[in-house]
Amino acid sequence: MGVRTISQEGFDEMVKENMDDLGMDPTEALQDAIETLSLQGVDLSGIVTCPVKDNPVIQCLDRLKQLNSDWTTDDHLDQEMMTAMLNKLTDLCLVDGSGNAAIATRNGGLELLSSLCSKFGAGCEKVLVSALNAMASLLHDVQSTNTFQKIGGSKIVVDILIHGHRDFNILNSGFSVVAAAATGNEILKESFMDLKIDELMIQFLREHQNGSIHSLYDAIRVLLTPDDNRVVASQVYGYARRFAKIGIAQALVEALHEGLSSPGLVSASIALKAVAVNDEICRSIAENGGVDAVLKCIDDSAEQGNKTVARAFCSLLSKLAGSDANKNTIVEKGMDRLIKLSSRFSDDPSVLQEVMSIICVLSLRSPYNAARAIEAGAGDLAIQAMQKFPGASQMQRNSCMMIRNLVVRNPENRTILLSNGIEKLIRKAKENNESCKEAATDALRDLGLDNYNL
Repeated sequence: MGVRTISQEGFDEMVKENMDDLGMDPTEALQDAIETLSLQGVDLSGIVTCPVKDNPVIQCLDRLKQLNSDWTTDDHLDQEMMTAMLNKLTDLCLVDGSGNAAIATRNGGLELLSSLCSKFGAGCEKVLVSALNAMASLLHDVQSTNTFQKIGGSKIVVDILIHGHRDFNILNSGFSVVAAAATGNEILKESFMDLKIDELMIQFLREHQNGSIHSLYDAIRVLLTPDDNRVVASQVYGYARRFAKIGIAQALVEALHEGLSSPGLVSASIALKAVAVNDEICRSIAENGGVDAVLKCIDDSAEQGNKTVARAFCSLLSKLAGSDANKNTIVEKGMDRLIKLSSRFSDDPSVLQEVMSIICVLSLRSPYNAARAIEAGAGDLAIQAMQKFPGASQMQRNSCMMIRNLVVRNPENRTILLSNGIEKLIRKAKENNESCKEAATDALRDLGLDNYNL
């Protein structure tokens, strides 16, 4: 809001005036217009700053418009050409820093793609997938998602998902559009939910249980993420309860059983974490075998050395551990496995900090769990990791928080940790990492040290 903009016509006129009135050559006129507008704080994203006819995005859109006007469903050559141009547009719009997606959006790209998607029927699956992929590549900011909303994009995509439910390529591309459109846009989240997309999702999860529709998991995550800073209160918490009520948590747990062979495993874990917004849902996930499935994936990640899976599933387990009803189960079944995982990834502070986060949650207000954690080796984990990675600020902070919970109700743990030199490591973390100061102070205080503020 408040950002100054200019139309393509206005920009072109300014360049022309530089040439006609000031006698500049085309290159000089163009550069002067760019510099002048930039100094005035004008947003030039989406403005074609070369001769329009030479811009590859504009050329691509013009060719697509021509193919659209000449379209016949029985002309296979047209389909091949259309698919090729759509793929080219997608590639252009995915080039980082190019501004091509903004150029396509400003020049009617989304309107054109919605028109194309609406007319592709049976026998046009390949070109429809390409059109959906192109649409997802254009949805890159609030302006583009607002345009998508104004042209009724939500209904167009949901109708495609309904009619294309047998084709997982269409589903994957369709849900990619859902994820891109709903990112940072509360109105579109609501629009998709009003169209009962949650019911479609549970249907597709049950029909395609091999994790092939990985973008479906991304769409769930986005729909349940409060990422639109223009609204005071997001509705995503209510959406998560709706998702849980129709059984998506159970369906996602079943998806985890595919293990590391599933291409959408990490996305499925992130989606399940997004669904787990309250104690009731966390308990339900555990009752449906969620804790066992998560621990199995953690074991597999250690065995195969997959750090990405390890981080994702530790993060999910930490969320499930927030329910008191799940803590004992996780401690009894998972504490030793978590320490084993930390040993396997002792060279990666990003994994270690996730393990520490879980133990911190498990030990909160639970002397038994804190004792069990020390017995399993949590104290050694903290000491070794803090020694090895003094500059890993998030890990150092998580370690301090874990230590605090391990000792606050367990005086015997204080003795063990202090005798092994934990005070020096905490003070070093406090001194060297700004983000650790508060957590380190709390840990020193609960270790029983008088000069904890120093």
